[in-house]
Amino acid sequence: MVPPVRSKPYSLHALARLMKTRLLPVVALLLLSPVFLAGAEHWNQFRGPRGDGCADSPSLPLQWSETRNVSWKTEIHGKAWSSPVVWREQIWLTSATEDGKQLFAICADARTGRIVQEITVFEIAEPMDCYPYNSYASSTPVVEQGRLWVHFGSAGTACLDTTDGRVLWSRQDLPCDHWRGPGSSPIVFRDLLIVNFDGYDLQYVVALDKHTGRTVWKADRSIDYGTDNGDLKKGYCTPTVFEHQGRLQVVSPAAVGTVAYDPLTGKELWKVYHGGFNPAARPLYSHGLVIINTEGGLRLLAVRPDGTGDVTKTHLAWSYGRATPTRPSQLIVRDHLYMVNDQGIATCLDVRTGVPAWTQRMGGRHSASPIYADGRIWFFDEENRSRVIEANCREFRLLAENPLDSGCMASPAVIGDALILRTKTHLYRIER
Repeated sequence: MVPPVRSKPYSLHALARLMKTRLLPVVALLLLSPVFLAGAEHWNQFRGPRGDGCADSPSLPLQWSETRNVSWKTEIHGKAWSSPVVWREQIWLTSATEDGKQLFAICADARTGRIVQEITVFEIAEPMDCYPYNSYASSTPVVEQGRLWVHFGSAGTACLDTTDGRVLWSRQDLPCDHWRGPGSSPIVFRDLLIVNFDGYDLQYVVALDKHTGRTVWKADRSIDYGTDNGDLKKGYCTPTVFEHQGRLQVVSPAAVGTVAYDPLTGKELWKVYHGGFNPAARPLYSHGLVIINTEGGLRLLAVRPDGTGDVTKTHLAWSYGRATPTRPSQLIVRDHLYMVNDQGIATCLDVRTGVPAWTQRMGGRHSASPIYADGRIWFFDEENRSRVIEANCREFRLLAENPLDSGCMASPAVIGDALILRTKTHLYRIER
């Protein structure tokens, strides 16, 4: 027989002990639940909070269509390939008129999809030429609490207040002839906004004070391009910051070569020549290696980032040259790298050695970068199909194929267990 429990008033000290011993574990479990984790990280930049395309969501949708698992769908005006970014209940993206004369920042409510802010950031009287395959707003913005940084190449860079859309500072004095349109996205590191300018005429990396827009450092490319043809000097890559053996580095791929700089000063640390041009895929750091993708040359290579000066002959770990992308970035899941090339061929290889595990033709043209979550990988093509595969290094396993009315040039964002997809015409929230 269980003895009856006698009620007894607690003293303040006893209540404090009770909260510490009994309630704190419950609070800890709540904080680790998916509901809390969904707000713990914000999809605040190109390829997410870590810049690697990986999400911590345990239950992203596998299947959807125009009539299934779509919470809302909102038309976005203009022509723009920039990816959406998310901070709390705000989804931010940029857009542009097709002729490039007006450049916008747009905010949608993450719960309803309603457009709550639309700011004309720049008006350009005589825009540069832009290749039809590109857009005047292909660079993905960066968002933090209360601040949004938008970048449209040499047409302008600006910081906006996310509460009221005020432009806090702007720069239109960073020269670069993009020739076929801009594409590099900015990143924020501490108090710096870092962005590549790899154009037909000038090639450099610049770091601005994110609060004021003041130039903190500017590093001209020290690369020997081996040509006077500016079209072969262009690049569209987004840099990546990491720390290796106590040394901070910002790795910034360009045509022909890749350079690592000290992100605080712009001092060049090392560079590697790999050939190729027009790089777009964002570099990755994993397993003590920097993974670099370019168009042509070695195509995909891994570099040990502990060198100084020209490390081309000393620090190349491996290279791979078959079915590599020129636009979609790669994913690293545990010990393997997954990628899809522009023609829809998916490949898995060992990130430590570069040895391929499998290759499979999925189909569709691809520009958007894939994302990973909970053992699965999502691919989005330019026509109207999305594919979900198992992150399986032994074999290719297609789990789902999903149609929408239009295709994706932009890479997706994630909110909790929802996909935020930008097609060529609309913004979607897709979830179970």
